[in-house]
Amino acid sequence: MPTHTARFLTIRTAVVAVTAAAAAFAVVPAGTTPAASGAAVLDSPAVATAEAPAVVTGPAQVVSTPVENVASKASVLSIVMSKIGAPYRYGAAGPSAFDCSGLMYWAFKQVGITLPRTSRAQSTFGTPVAKSALQPGDLVFFYKPVSHVAMYIGNGQVVHASTAGQPVKISSLASMPFSGARRV
Repeated sequence: MPTHTARFLTIRTAVVAVTAAAAAFAVVPAGTTPAASGAAVLDSPAVATAEAPAVVTGPAQVVSTPVENVASKASVLSIVMSKIGAPYRYGAAGPSAFDCSGLMYWAFKQVGITLPRTSRAQSTFGTPVAKSALQPGDLVFFYKPVSHVAMYIGNGQVVHASTAGQPVKISSLASMPFSGARRV
């Protein structure tokens, strides 16, 4: 099996596992009785707001991001990964062909989040993230001024719609000049 195929299968397996874990995470609002399965109890009913971090108490669990964002992030990552091999087309925003920002725009739209349409505008959306703090699902921007966007998938890898003649693919984060990153 070629190295790139094995790497794709390893990454895809990890994405499926993360998506399944996020979807299976049960949340029981404060003041109710958790199910016998050991569902977590939220200390704060303000979880639905992006500003209020969810603190989950249960068997040694603490989540520092709103639960909805964890599930959405895993879903967006899974959606982007599902488009590996889709053709590149300048100005395209899916669902069958994409340019770089169109891929991110389309994927986030599938989970109800509307990003700006261009990579430069997307580079100002969300919260800035240091390169050393990247997490799967973060948007990564390249070149100065910003002219390309990809999604970080872990292990120094990104998925992106790169250029004409190349399908949506996985590349090394180091293969392009890093400009910044954002967490949506």
